[in-house]
Amino acid sequence: MGKYDKLLFQILRGLSDSNIGFDELCGLLEHLGFEKRTRGSHNVFRRAGVEEQINLQRDGSKAKPYQVRQVRAVILRYRLGGEA
Repeated sequence: MGKYDKLLFQILRGLSDSNIGFDELCGLLEHLGFEKRTRGSHNVFRRAGVEEQINLQRDGSKAKPYQVRQVRAVILRYRLGGEA
């Protein structure tokens, strides 16, 4: 099981939303085919075929828990998780 597979499994389980690293979450989104654009403290992710854009902001070294929930909702809605 690779690094992104483990992170994806952790996000989809939803038991530790406040313990997801910001850089790891950004890396996962890029791994899933999202394009990153940074403006100041906002990191905006877009992907063809996905209606929503994901806007992430750093909370120290972690991602904000409500943003992790938004990422999980997009992954589930568009079935981006593969076999996980």
